Amino acid sequence: MTAPHPDAPVIGLDLGGTKIAAALVGADGTVLARHTRPTPATEGAEAVLDALAAAARAVRGPGTTAIGVAAAGVIDPVTGTVTSATDTIRGWTGTALGTGLATRTGLPVACDNDVRAAAATELDGPDDDTGLLYAAVGTGVGGAVAAAGRMLHGAAGIAGHLGHLPSPEADGLPCTCGATGHLEAVAAGPAITAHCARLGGQPADRLQTVARRAAGGDPHATAAITLGARATGRVLGGLANALGPHRVVVAGGVPRIGALYWDALRAAFAAELMAPLRGLRPRPPRGGADAAVLGAAALPRTLPLHQPAPTGAPS
Repeated sequence: MTAPHPDAPVIGLDLGGTKIAAALVGADGTVLARHTRPTPATEGAEAVLDALAAAARAVRGPGTTAIGVAAAGVIDPVTGTVTSATDTIRGWTGTALGTGLATRTGLPVACDNDVRAAAATELDGPDDDTGLLYAAVGTGVGGAVAAAGRMLHGAAGIAGHLGHLPSPEADGLPCTCGATGHLEAVAAGPAITAHCARLGGQPADRLQTVARRAAGGDPHATAAITLGARATGRVLGGLANALGPHRVVVAGGVPRIGALYWDALRAAFAAELMAPLRGLRPRPPRGGADAAVLGAAALPRTLPLHQPAPTGAPS
């Protein structure tokens, strides 16, 4: 069952490892109210659900009929469960996100992965039959895939986790998922920062420091950034050959460091493409800072709704 009143306002929640963004969104996509609060990531799943409920109450308005939540981790929208997650949010794996939040707010809840929700805003409504390949490169590497205008979820909601594809550039490097040699281990912001030091550069506190050094001509910083960009471009180019998307979008904080990154990524992407796709080029997202909450607010109109648990039942 999806939202029974498509013209009513919906609450969109974007849950990340550091903050929760909430918005009350009208049927026309207008943001009517906003709220942000820190994510109590080290306090466990129950504290995070409580914080999500508090954020929803802060923006709730008359006539609000549902909540959509876009959350970090592998989210199964059918069961409303977090099927897998890193330790960014302690104890997040196995959380009954849909039912737990519905029980706390009294509103039905639809839920999905945060990157997939943001990626959906790149599609032009229900009549858009586009194939989309979407990568989000930041603290980690996430992604989403749409075929014929429909976001793919896959078994247990795992479709689109591009950061855990094998990457030759990451050979032997440990990944956050526990395996080795995955794209995230060389292409995410912390991975680029760490690789700069491995190459002999001065240790840096964050990616922006590495980017500043590269802009000043530091060869170690330049090499680390271009390696991460090339690895991402190669993976996306190979996926483009397999999936045949009409659009490729690369979002997140890492691409925002500038032309050095984009030039290396696009060159590596183009080098992988088969002839029919050689006009395809990755581009930045067209949505702004509201993409995730707007995508979350759209979820109750397309995904199953989870209802509050019966009185006395565990949430």
